[in-house]
Amino acid sequence: MSEQKAVADLTPDEAAQELAVLATEIAKHDAAYHQNDAPIVSDAEYDQLRKRNEAIEAAFPSLIRDDSPTKRVGFAIADGFKKVQHRVPMLSLGNAFSDDDLADFVDRAQRFFSKDAGLELAFTAEPKIDGLSASLRYENGVFVQGATRGDGAEGEDITENLKTIKDIPQKLVGDDVPEVFEVRGEVYMSHADFEALNASLEAEGKQTYVNPRNTAAGSLRQLDPNITAKRNLRFFAYAWGDNSALPGETQMDVVDAFARWGFKTNPLMKRVSTVEEMVTHHTLIGEQRAELGYDIDGVVFKLDRLDLQARWGFVARAPRWAIAFKFPAEKATTILEDIEIQVGRTGALTPVAKLKPVTVGGVVVSNATLHNEDEIERKGVMIGDTVTIQRAGDVIPQVLGPVLEKRPSDARAFVFPTHCPICNSPAEREINEKTGKLDAVRRCTGELICPEQAVNQLKHFVSRDALDIDGLGSKQVAAFYDEGRIKFAADIFTLKERDAESFKKLKDQEGWGSTSVRKLFDAIDDRRSPELDKFIFALGIRHVGSTTAAMFAKNFGRFETWMQACVDAGNGDAAARESLLAIDGIGETVVQSVVGFFANEQNREAIDALLAQVKPQTYEVASADESPVAGKTVVFTGSLEQMSRSEAKAMAERLGAKVSGSVSSKTDLLVAGPGAGSKLKKAQDLGVETTDENGWFELIGQSPS
Repeated sequence: MSEQKAVADLTPDEAAQELAVLATEIAKHDAAYHQNDAPIVSDAEYDQLRKRNEAIEAAFPSLIRDDSPTKRVGFAIADGFKKVQHRVPMLSLGNAFSDDDLADFVDRAQRFFSKDAGLELAFTAEPKIDGLSASLRYENGVFVQGATRGDGAEGEDITENLKTIKDIPQKLVGDDVPEVFEVRGEVYMSHADFEALNASLEAEGKQTYVNPRNTAAGSLRQLDPNITAKRNLRFFAYAWGDNSALPGETQMDVVDAFARWGFKTNPLMKRVSTVEEMVTHHTLIGEQRAELGYDIDGVVFKLDRLDLQARWGFVARAPRWAIAFKFPAEKATTILEDIEIQVGRTGALTPVAKLKPVTVGGVVVSNATLHNEDEIERKGVMIGDTVTIQRAGDVIPQVLGPVLEKRPSDARAFVFPTHCPICNSPAEREINEKTGKLDAVRRCTGELICPEQAVNQLKHFVSRDALDIDGLGSKQVAAFYDEGRIKFAADIFTLKERDAESFKKLKDQEGWGSTSVRKLFDAIDDRRSPELDKFIFALGIRHVGSTTAAMFAKNFGRFETWMQACVDAGNGDAAARESLLAIDGIGETVVQSVVGFFANEQNREAIDALLAQVKPQTYEVASADESPVAGKTVVFTGSLEQMSRSEAKAMAERLGAKVSGSVSSKTDLLVAGPGAGSKLKKAQDLGVETTDENGWFELIGQSPS
């Protein structure tokens, strides 16, 4: 795709090419969202793709494709459910992203009806629920069939699943219920029910869910209705399809009838007349978003009079008379309920904001880091504040600051502790030798006598980029530490021997059995000869990340050689210290850290015990004569299936290649797994050699493990 060249500057050939790419890209995201209930981009990113597509089509109407996203709603239904033909299509909505977009919508309405003398237009405004659309067919007031949106023309028959939702009446009440009526609305999961479900799954040691929308959608499309029944789903009614009669002449009238018939309707729905009133209500709903208890991603405005809706009509996939004014996906407001201190493996005291749960960018956020005490002071947040949060890069939750006009009278400042909340050791801010200033981070001085540092160190030791012991994750490490089975890294490798002599065997503990214990012990034994860079990284030395660990491994080759250089440097050997500093990318801060680590007697004892159990591999880098990729720049992209991204990087570096995260004219080879996107396209445009994982292993002369 072209690099977001202005639409007005596109040539017809460029426009056609970009429309083809957009059609494929949007179809992929539609399938992920509507069919698999697992979106792979944020709502904001998806909306931008659609806006770009619509802008190009408007400028080049002759190039509109048969598979254009503007002609499609949702996605084809999945296998496993009967098909349901919608008698009235279930359409999508056009989007507004600014006050100006909303004003344009109202202006279009006024121009369309400009010949109606004295006509005053009114609109309904209601929260846009972030759930799964469903259509419910009632005959003589009895619920007979329910379906998903599907592709808008054809959906999935999920009648039995919908019957398990308490908000959906099996029989309508009232003397004005039509003979036939299809009620449409949104199935969703409340924040409270989502948290309860995840807590239950976590207690059972099962995988938890990411957000309520996907969980609700997945729950509703279970082949077993008994599973759906346990998820406590909810439903708001707000629209309709096929019907024999309408119970009113306006949108508001019909929704009021829904409430009389026994449905839940949204209490925030309101009739508005001007752009100013619409913007005000949009702002009001946005401010209440954190307190609603369910997810919304905007406000839907609809022309209120049904006869005017009919006159204004539809475009291919949406009504002209309705628009969704979306909230920015990356930000939200919520309540800062408390600030707690977490102690990391290097002793860092990190303040964590405990938030009233709110969805940001499709993910429920209840915690966000506040980084350090200076950051709390800089942002001026107090416990009890309404705060604005965002997900940096749509990933990491951040607290941006307080909404001062909403600060309650009982808001209180947070007092940062000067002692570790876990072991009560002094927590100090070190002097940065380079700047002469206090470090931003306050650290517990207790080191291994601090249980939190010790258990986090163990979690790091077994993590994926470190020893990567299958079946021994953070939860198991914490439990073993609390039970006294593992206190130091070496204890992991003596666990099998000690368990055999113990009266309280692991296989008899809850959640374990003979098979799972055997697999765990086999996985531990498989890691007795770890790669050198992974072993160095696993030690958890401050300032030594995976890249730095790889530098040490590559330059020293053997663990004992590197450790001796660190010990000698600590004993005043200038040559040893220089051998560390001579490595490109290694500076004084890292050297001080590794030297200090090995100068600590407790650490030396722990390392000696560990080396009695494991033997790190020698790090060997292939020469250009031995490796077909030595000296080349390699990029890995897509979902690698036969190796993790970190394994791929380590493998390439051992073969003498440089691994880059981006494609450029200097890239020699791109290895693309399934789902490769823009990097693959850019590599092809630049003429960079590309291959898949099988091609990679064939190139380097190895077989996948």
